[in-house]
Amino acid sequence: MTKSVGLGCDHAGYELKIYLKKKLEELGYNVIDYGVKSPEKVDYPDIIHPLASDIDKNKLNKAVIICGSGNGVAITANKYINVRAALCWKEEIARFARLHNDANIVSLPARFIGKHKAWMIVREFLTTDFEGGRHAIRVKKIKNSIG
Repeated sequence: MTKSVGLGCDHAGYELKIYLKKKLEELGYNVIDYGVKSPEKVDYPDIIHPLASDIDKNKLNKAVIICGSGNGVAITANKYINVRAALCWKEEIARFARLHNDANIVSLPARFIGKHKAWMIVREFLTTDFEGGRHAIRVKKIKNSIG
């Protein structure tokens, strides 16, 4: 079975995205690259909306998004009801984002972490399962609290 993961970034995350894409493909992931395709300046919502929409519609299960701080892309992605994007700068945060929050997108701050650290975070995120139980009740309340 092929594992798929979405990947999207703005210009600040371009180099990190290229590195992570290679690492993911080496592990056998089918990477769906939403862009950007160069380090030219872009507006991150143009990249993140299509990716987050695919997660929201269950066309994709997990994704990695990147910008300078990780905040702009996470804020954009979290506009979608079925998206739980977590800003992570340490492996432990990624692990608990999956264990307790069932996060389906990891957001990385390219200007604040190195490539190796980013890879360790992504690996932790992709290999950690949701714990469920009492956390499932909490995750359900996140979605149900809107409107």
